[in-house]
Amino acid sequence: MSDLLPTLTRIYQNHTLDSTRWNCYQPRSDDIVISTSLKSGTTWMLEIVAQLIFRGQTVPEGADSQPRSASVWFEPRWGPLDERIGKLEAQQHRRFVKSHLPVDGLPFFPQVQYIVVARDTRDVFMSLWNHHSNYTPGFLEMLNSIPERVGNPMPPCPQDIHKFWQEWITRGWFPWESEGYPYWGNRHHTRTWWAYRHLPNILFVHYNDLLDDLGGEIERVADFLNIPLNEDALPEIVQAVTFDAMRERALQDEDNKPSAFTEGAKTFFFKGTNGRWKEVLRAKELALYEEKVSQLLTHECRAWLEQGRAAL
Repeated sequence: MSDLLPTLTRIYQNHTLDSTRWNCYQPRSDDIVISTSLKSGTTWMLEIVAQLIFRGQTVPEGADSQPRSASVWFEPRWGPLDERIGKLEAQQHRRFVKSHLPVDGLPFFPQVQYIVVARDTRDVFMSLWNHHSNYTPGFLEMLNSIPERVGNPMPPCPQDIHKFWQEWITRGWFPWESEGYPYWGNRHHTRTWWAYRHLPNILFVHYNDLLDDLGGEIERVADFLNIPLNEDALPEIVQAVTFDAMRERALQDEDNKPSAFTEGAKTFFFKGTNGRWKEVLRAKELALYEEKVSQLLTHECRAWLEQGRAAL
């Protein structure tokens, strides 16, 4: 494995993303960046890290019901960038920042700790179908009307899930990607990070392992972040970050927040399970997956993306 650090080689700009917004980021020595492709456990990991950071501390104002809302997400094009920067700079607690960028589009700092969360491409697809097919017309209009968009507008979701699969698995939004349309690549995201998995400031976490051993994975994250975690604290954190607990908090909180989805938090926190693709994708569609995944990923990387730690 190379001893070289990741370098910034791509700019991701489309209807949603603008990776150049990260140019304003000034890291602190204990910052945490959580990077996922999309629908891979982003909210779950944000909540886990928030619970670890704020245990025994005062939760920032406005984040009491949703501690993860203390996190900042730089690259979405909506909202003034200076407000996001101001929010991050004003934080006195340990900061944790969200990103959907592959490492080739994200500034990398040796003093920052990175948590990369992965999920089987087919499970991501099923979650993304629920996500994309339930956007409100108002949200799509807002997204596509933001000035200085690069490229085409976000298209509405096809009515047929099989058409969506065909496009998503074979077409990239960016010229260097071969999958992920109309968003960005799931496999490309994992592949870029995979090459640097040996670095001591990068931790790989898989959605499967969060489902199978939530307590054990929380302990792994706490150890990586050098956050002391006693045995009494762990059960409370596990309970706080279960799917049902997070969904209930979101339902209680959504009256005060506009939603991009037709049924708000009910849509966003939909199932949280794996394997639903087995009853949806046809034999020829799974054969297409086999073809495309083998073209992009090494055997080892593919095994990780599909299985998590069980493959290692």
